[in-house]
Amino acid sequence: MNIRRLSSLLLFLMSLSLFSQSRMDRPKLVVGIVVDQMRWDYLYRYYDRYNNGGFKRLLNEGFSCENTMLNYVPSYTAIGHSTIYTGSVPSIHGIAGNDFTVQATGQSLYCTQDDNVQSVGTADKNAKAGKMSPFNLKATTITDELKLATNFRSKVIGVSIKDRGSILPAGHSADAAYWFDGESGNWISSTWYMQQLPKWLVDFNNKKQAQKYLEQDWNTLYPIDTYVQSTKDDNVYEDTYKGVDKVTFPILTSKLIKDNTLGLIRSTPYGNTLTLDVAKLALENEKLGSHNVTDFLAISLSSTDYVGHQFSPNSVKTEDTYLRLDKDLSDFFYFLDLKVGKGNYVVFLTADHGGGHNGQFLNDNKIEGGNWDEKQIRNDLNKYLQQKFGVAQLVRSLYNYQVNFNYSQITPAINMDDLRAASISYLETIPSIAYAVVTDKVSEASIPSAIKEKIINGYNRELCGEIQIILKPGWYSMSNMKGATHGAWNPYDAHIPLVWMGWGVKHGVSNTEVYMTDIAPTVAAMLHIQMPSGSIGKPIVDLLNK
Repeated sequence: MNIRRLSSLLLFLMSLSLFSQSRMDRPKLVVGIVVDQMRWDYLYRYYDRYNNGGFKRLLNEGFSCENTMLNYVPSYTAIGHSTIYTGSVPSIHGIAGNDFTVQATGQSLYCTQDDNVQSVGTADKNAKAGKMSPFNLKATTITDELKLATNFRSKVIGVSIKDRGSILPAGHSADAAYWFDGESGNWISSTWYMQQLPKWLVDFNNKKQAQKYLEQDWNTLYPIDTYVQSTKDDNVYEDTYKGVDKVTFPILTSKLIKDNTLGLIRSTPYGNTLTLDVAKLALENEKLGSHNVTDFLAISLSSTDYVGHQFSPNSVKTEDTYLRLDKDLSDFFYFLDLKVGKGNYVVFLTADHGGGHNGQFLNDNKIEGGNWDEKQIRNDLNKYLQQKFGVAQLVRSLYNYQVNFNYSQITPAINMDDLRAASISYLETIPSIAYAVVTDKVSEASIPSAIKEKIINGYNRELCGEIQIILKPGWYSMSNMKGATHGAWNPYDAHIPLVWMGWGVKHGVSNTEVYMTDIAPTVAAMLHIQMPSGSIGKPIVDLLNK
């Protein structure tokens, strides 16, 4: 080779090196996993029984933010998913609950309800199950910002059994969001995203996988007498399925389909397996992680929430659901290693909220707690206010632990300050209530500053009631004393897991307090893109510092 050719070759190799160094260093794929109703302590409650490839892999290879908290009330699914992906709070992003009341009209609005779109994947295009979109979310998501940063070349897909668990994380500009229709057993979408389902999903729906899982029935993964972290299987704390008086292992889900529809799969661990089946298909068929830009797969695993509500945190069903989810996650991470390459993707796993113990279970163990009868207290409050002001039905609801007034009933003769004061005066006589405060004057209230900030962050004046109710620890609004729920400010509802693993993540742990609102800004910092439009969070420095 002559000198001229050698020089040309060296210049070419140098230019390639400079070009590669000038390209932005980003992962091929971001995977966000939200485990619905996962308390932080579930990382360790069942740790000894997890395998090495699931939760243990996250903890042993990744970085765990051990003190991650919600910084708003109430703590519900739609708010949690919105907050994770916007870095914002209900006051700004506009998702004030799973359902909320438009204060100006009194209309009850479901978080992803959109009557201007049509269903895709159902026999009836006007089926309510598919008339959903992110329209009500009033801030961008980190997934939106990724689309904007790459001139919409990145692919973004959301997958969840719950519509809100898929739609809100995927954001406004997503390529697709898919959710489960319990009546048909199919995965569906809406015309916000597409006019018809992709062939790969149609083919999957035709396999009737939900029915196949349920026909396997549900027994414990291990011998039931080894489930020492749970109460005995036959107990008084659990709710049941339609058609049976009680639920004990083995659970013959194959015989319960008729009375419960295929939606039954939601409240079994198979719902999580089914969700990850669809996530794998989406990744493979949409070639996520194989483009020249970063893609995003947003997954929400909802069956943990359904099981938690129905059976409570101390149930064998809950323990078995997490042990089975651990195996499913192990398989999924291995799938990511094969398809995208270990080290080429970054995953974060978190929760939208935690969950409290069953009230009767607490009482039986000499701990205070119980059922706050929302309907009865609303009726009694209305009677009290009618005696004082001479007008019936002044309170529309106490939904979301807020007093939602019926403004059409409030006459000019009623002074609003007097009405609010009278409502609070009555509510404070109820033993289960710790505080009742006027939401737009909470800064003046004599309550702990930590709770005060959560109320302020959760208050959206267009969608929230004028009075926020804070119950004493252990108390919830429940229809009965069966199962369990969430919605409060307390650590059992507000302390969530947050573990990162993969590209750019060092192994470690931090007990520095961070917030759910910090997740989206941290992803933005990793990807070198703008934070979402309503973000109030900050990048998690302990994770990002090398």
